[in-house]
Amino acid sequence: MNLIALNNITTTQLKPKRSVMTAKASRTAKSKTKDNSVGVMLKQNKTVDKPVQAKTSTTAKRLVNTKNLSREDWLEVRKQGIGSSDAAAACGIHPYLSMLELWMIKTGRMNSNIDASSNNGIEGYSPLYWGNTLEPMVAKYYQEHTGNKVRRVNAVLQHPDPDNAFMLANLDYAITTNDEVQILECKTAGEHGTKLWRDGVPLYVTCQVQHQLAVTGKQAAHICVLLCGHEAKIYKVERDERLIESIIEHERLFWQYVETDTPPTPDHSESAARALKLLYPKPKPSSKIDLRDDDGANKLFEQLLSYRASMEDFEQRHDQVKHQLQTLIKDNEVAVFDKGAISWKRSKDSVGLDSKAVIKAHPELLKQFNKTKQGSRRFVVLDD
Repeated sequence: MNLIALNNITTTQLKPKRSVMTAKASRTAKSKTKDNSVGVMLKQNKTVDKPVQAKTSTTAKRLVNTKNLSREDWLEVRKQGIGSSDAAAACGIHPYLSMLELWMIKTGRMNSNIDASSNNGIEGYSPLYWGNTLEPMVAKYYQEHTGNKVRRVNAVLQHPDPDNAFMLANLDYAITTNDEVQILECKTAGEHGTKLWRDGVPLYVTCQVQHQLAVTGKQAAHICVLLCGHEAKIYKVERDERLIESIIEHERLFWQYVETDTPPTPDHSESAARALKLLYPKPKPSSKIDLRDDDGANKLFEQLLSYRASMEDFEQRHDQVKHQLQTLIKDNEVAVFDKGAISWKRSKDSVGLDSKAVIKAHPELLKQFNKTKQGSRRFVVLDD
């Protein structure tokens, strides 16, 4: 199943002003990525076309008070359902978290530690920490530049419909002084994450906010995002019933995977690869499975062989063109073309340690400074 396209969703970017603004869409930004959400700039002193009103909704249930709740207990509560920040992953559209990894977290096979899994070994790289630390400052900016007042919602909320009780939400803030917009979602994006906001609100954030609107029964939300620590933008996302229905359908299917302890089909992402390594870390010695009678498995294997052959063909073509260009560049470091440039520079000489020679000359050092490196499973296609 695929999420319905977001071409008809109203996503508006607000110009910072202290007064409450009314506006009309004046320009539609064309998306260059998979995100089909519409970004619309606002003009002041115009009226906005009101969206079709949603069905009469009820108030969300306050499942747990989070004011004095520890992070560990909060994470345990989140395992009871799908939170708004889980929504995009449950629908299979999150750029960093796959359905399989989310399933591993919800079934207790993995810990939910964004900072630990994504720091890339860089000291001080901690998106979760900095996001939480900067959130109050983003909210302060929002209040100062819109005139709206906000308050924290110290609770995990649950969808009021028992059939959708798996839908949870932990709102950043509630907007208390604007009848048209009821929810504030604060975001921070670094150097790489900012690229996802180039054409407006990313699809995975739209999914998160629509999930919040579904749980709370509210009509609209503002998103205030801090980009690279020095630029803030405010967007308005209005409730979309068709999208909400699609999100609920996808989340219900995902929650069935959790309840039946059945892993969902993995995708191409690094997140899925990471989850598979943890799900199946060690094979049984000398074990073998015969899939020759499994039509689905054989089709997948044939696809793999076909893709590998295509990749080898493209690599050969790529290398041939690359070598031809190198003969044109010759002794120059940079070549400029109509549509870009190529750099072909020599790296600086470096001095390294010849560990084999050291061990051969001083074998006792291996015992003194040995270090065990954990093995990993290799995926190799065997010849007949």
